[in-house]
Amino acid sequence: MTDVAGSLWERIVSGFSLSPSPQVTAAELLIVIALATVLSLPRASWRYFGLLATVTHELGHAFAALMTGQRLGGIRLSLDHSGTTTTYSRGRLPAVWSTFWGYPVPGVVGAAMVWSGFNGWGPAAMSVGTLILLGSFLFIRNAVGLLITAAAVLGSALLVLFVPPEFTGHAVIALGLALLVAAVRDLAKLANVHLRRRDRLPTSDAHLLYRATSVPSVVWILLFAGVVAGSWWMAWQPMAQVLMAGMTT
Repeated sequence: MTDVAGSLWERIVSGFSLSPSPQVTAAELLIVIALATVLSLPRASWRYFGLLATVTHELGHAFAALMTGQRLGGIRLSLDHSGTTTTYSRGRLPAVWSTFWGYPVPGVVGAAMVWSGFNGWGPAAMSVGTLILLGSFLFIRNAVGLLITAAAVLGSALLVLFVPPEFTGHAVIALGLALLVAAVRDLAKLANVHLRRRDRLPTSDAHLLYRATSVPSVVWILLFAGVVAGSWWMAWQPMAQVLMAGMTT
């Protein structure tokens, strides 16, 4: 166990350096897009991958709270993809800020991973993600949450340990695209709550923001969508170059 932990730490530390950019072909990119869609859209795969999107969502709330000097009470996660991040703030603006950064964060993280993967920073992105997941154990407050986080850490650790650095960029691009698709799926689920499942409004971040600011929920949903769309635009730039190159060869 000590040897495994030592090897993991060495791989994490060694990841913080620029690697050669992966040679991604148009055919590979299309396959990766298909795999990302398969992870995030069908119910069978979403049942498991969606938990990673939930972890990312709640860590977004937590990080935004810490950014504004709020006290973080803890994070609770459930197998039904719900989660709660408890923060303590003395001002309305910090509370609004931390509440906002939930739904957009899987898209933002996904775009950052895609950019990192294409530009030689895939190992660094994987190292950062592993460290953040390890650090999140300090804030998890329920047994199911610990189980979900442990599974995410295990998956991340296996990628760090066993995926060769020259292939890490490819894996990071795939994970980033899957999170981007997941962000869109979660937004659609949120919109459905407001349109058809209004009994679940108390669980909606947009509704909580409306109650805190009197700004209509639809405005907050559109702002979430704007950030996710911007994330997709950022991720699309290197993807478009690969696809265009594939069409001209």
